[in-house]
Amino acid sequence: MTAIQLLACAGMITGAFLILGLKPMEFTDSLFAFLLQSRRSIREELKASTDRKKAGILEREIREVQDVLMMTGREKRFSIVCAASLMLFCAGGSAAILLGNFFLAPVMAAGLMFLPFWYVKLTASHYKRDVSAELETALSIITTAYLRTEDIVTAVEENAAYLNPPVSRVFQSFLMQVKLVDPDVDAALKAMRSRIDNEVFREWCDALCGCLHDRSLKSTLTPIVSKLSDMRNVNADLEYMVAEPRKEFLLMVIFVIGNIPLMYLLNQDWYAVLMHTVLGQMILSITAAAIFISAGCVVKLTRPIEYRR
Repeated sequence: MTAIQLLACAGMITGAFLILGLKPMEFTDSLFAFLLQSRRSIREELKASTDRKKAGILEREIREVQDVLMMTGREKRFSIVCAASLMLFCAGGSAAILLGNFFLAPVMAAGLMFLPFWYVKLTASHYKRDVSAELETALSIITTAYLRTEDIVTAVEENAAYLNPPVSRVFQSFLMQVKLVDPDVDAALKAMRSRIDNEVFREWCDALCGCLHDRSLKSTLTPIVSKLSDMRNVNADLEYMVAEPRKEFLLMVIFVIGNIPLMYLLNQDWYAVLMHTVLGQMILSITAAAIFISAGCVVKLTRPIEYRR
């Protein structure tokens, strides 16, 4: 009976979309834009601007995903992420209702809703590692060429063919600005420093601006580039340290979830108590909430370390 009611509800929602002429992507975009819409008083705005009042969990996750997609050049996929999140929200709540556990419905709905956001954040971690590795190579060879020629434009020209995206696009834009738009190298370096979200790269650009006025400062470039190597070594050690706890967490989640069908095979009375009594359903809901909260903490702790001045 519950399954029939869910199917009827899904049919009514689909019919409403067809009658109103709404597209799923438009609906999700409008919904998440409404969630991000500021409806706070002036006092709350002041507290938020001074970091005395943090935004809600959902708002923080959505804004972080927007920043990540913009950083990686995939901002057009935000609608797809929102649609996947909304679909998982409905699927999680529906699955819990089909199991007859109404305590589990909000937990499953909210937990599964965050999965696309966590996936995007994990891909951002890999993207930052790749960009940092490519920056290490690019800055190293360009710095070596600059120390030899004492001309940053010539140094970039000599090595532009050996760079890979997205770093190569940044230096090609630098060359185009200097050669075709404005020959002011100092302004081009200041414009280039904001195109990559990396503190070491920004420090390197600032040091180059100083070298334009005082060539003796070029000795500071090599120590700056070596910071990327230090960060790579630190992140490698961190990845090695986190890999084992992360694997243990995944194994524990598999064991906890796998115990439910195993209990059905071993003792159906225990299974009935767990699935069909109020106490058992509350235990399942608390367990699911603990799993989702722990998964969010694992995603947060597996981010790469970044250099900050």
